Amino acid sequence: MVRKLILRTGIFLAGFGFIAGSVLFALAYFTVQIPDTNAFVNSQSTIIQYSNGAEIGRIGSENRQIVPLAKIPLKVRQAVLAAEDRGFYSNRAFSVTGILRAVLNNLRGGSLQGGSTITQQYAKTAFLTPSRTIQRKIKELVIAIKLENQMSKDQILESYLNSIYFGRGSYGVMTASQQYFNRNVDQLSTAQAAIIASILRSPGLYDPSYGKENLARLEGRFQYVINGMVDAGWLTKDEAAKIKFPKLIPRATSGQFSGPRGHVIEAVQKELAKLGFSQEQLLVGGYVIKTTIDQKAQQSAVDSVNKLYPSKAPDNLHIGLVAIRPGTGEIVALYGGRDYLVRQLSDATQSIALGGSTFKPFALVAALEQGIPLTSMWNGDSPQEFDDAGKPYPVSNYGDEGWGQIDLNYATKHSVNTVYVPLGIKVGPAAVVDVARRAGIPESVAMMPTPSVVLGAASPHVIDIANAYATFAAQGIKAKPYLISQVIGPNKGLLFQAKAETQEVFSKDVMADLTYSLKGVVNGGTGSAALALGRPAAGKTGTSESNASAWFSGYTPQLAASVALFRDNASETLNGIGGLTSVTGGTFPAKIWTSFMKGALKGQPVMDFPAPVNIGGTEPVVMTSGGVQHYTP
Repeated sequence: MVRKLILRTGIFLAGFGFIAGSVLFALAYFTVQIPDTNAFVNSQSTIIQYSNGAEIGRIGSENRQIVPLAKIPLKVRQAVLAAEDRGFYSNRAFSVTGILRAVLNNLRGGSLQGGSTITQQYAKTAFLTPSRTIQRKIKELVIAIKLENQMSKDQILESYLNSIYFGRGSYGVMTASQQYFNRNVDQLSTAQAAIIASILRSPGLYDPSYGKENLARLEGRFQYVINGMVDAGWLTKDEAAKIKFPKLIPRATSGQFSGPRGHVIEAVQKELAKLGFSQEQLLVGGYVIKTTIDQKAQQSAVDSVNKLYPSKAPDNLHIGLVAIRPGTGEIVALYGGRDYLVRQLSDATQSIALGGSTFKPFALVAALEQGIPLTSMWNGDSPQEFDDAGKPYPVSNYGDEGWGQIDLNYATKHSVNTVYVPLGIKVGPAAVVDVARRAGIPESVAMMPTPSVVLGAASPHVIDIANAYATFAAQGIKAKPYLISQVIGPNKGLLFQAKAETQEVFSKDVMADLTYSLKGVVNGGTGSAALALGRPAAGKTGTSESNASAWFSGYTPQLAASVALFRDNASETLNGIGGLTSVTGGTFPAKIWTSFMKGALKGQPVMDFPAPVNIGGTEPVVMTSGGVQHYTP
């Protein structure tokens, strides 16, 4: 009786379980909806390009390129089928034996696993969470069944091959081919296709770059795939015998954000956000972002910094470089640091450094606008003392060198502080600040209208100075800097087209005289290292107080660029770096600038600047201080 009771109870429970399971499955079938079948597969990384269309990098959590099934070679498809689901074209959406095996394993306390068809794998990968529960498995089955009712086998296989993870950050056969063999999927040999198919089962267990023991597992799996292709009639035994285990390329140990390139990608992301493109859109949208970055110029920037980076430099030495096309605002090159993965703060667009004597041209422009000529004579003795709102303001020249009576042009050429401070006082520090703002120094950079503003007491970003000097190069046309020229949608539609935002802020006459004076800085002045460029150039060195930063900013008619060297804190000096007692703007910055410009302008025509117009005349005009200079803010 007891045995009969137990048997009846067991049958009842089994029957109840079957009915309950059937009800649960039926409920799931009518309630579980398939998400957009194209949304997952067609989600692609956003590709960032140089101005010439070459790729810089990608934005997206998944490195994916969609390939139509017709463009995936038959041998690749067959290799994957041999590895994962040899009866794919004849079987149903799911494997009954595989499901039973998985459920029994789960009931024994193991993880839910086993025997998934390609349709199930696609359903799980594309539409479900990675949780391993009975509920998720039921959803997987329902979605798999519905997929096979709505899509052909070819469509499912295409979606699968473009969505499955192959390791090394690659999703889909195209990026996997590139990651493992540095070639596109249509260039794979049969052996290479078999490797791709072998690894997708578990990249962490089969990719040899993750461990020496993986190689033996991969070799075994590789042979399993080849044998499967033979069994299916896709390879003859003779063909299979000739197939050799191929060589895989090493796995990259650093991501696409490594090195200087990461700073460019990060800057692009920030600009895209300002344009209204969300991070979510960029991760899966399949956009193409064409930037203003010139590939040749960018490479020249990286090469120049690497070649001329000071030897035995402290770890916290930073170099920033930005180049801008005058009159348009296009950022042609951007060097924000040696390795984005080590330091995410861009030394081109985010770090700040004391501007030093790069600010002197702002005072020179203010003087020219007020009719003070380059021939005006000033006292260049050192040291001198000036009045700053009733307080003494001592000023010395570099090396405390005294120059005597010199004209403004000569004072510019040799960056004479004891001339430029009284010049700034005469034109009015507020006028100097106004010129700086009009040239392109943004409101975010604090500038006080005091005598020290001429000597670069403010701390701009490198891009700010580069843009100001681009205004000079464009003969007084200020342009808003921008990095993105076009955004193209996944359907090839144009979503955004940049337009230069320009404004005439200085007269051409003032710019002609300014440029003439700044040419003297290169032709025998503090920036004479730039003479090696071999074409007309104008610029200004900048060395801040206590040698906390060193700059060279300059331009040709086609390109303006600024280079700055600095450390983490303004209290830290550059003295002694690279074996130099003092690192001035005419040393490493001017040399890096010159090297960069040579590469960036290679092949472009040599152009000259407009001739000076000699504002205020050509006769020397003695500027007397009338005793102590007085300044009232």
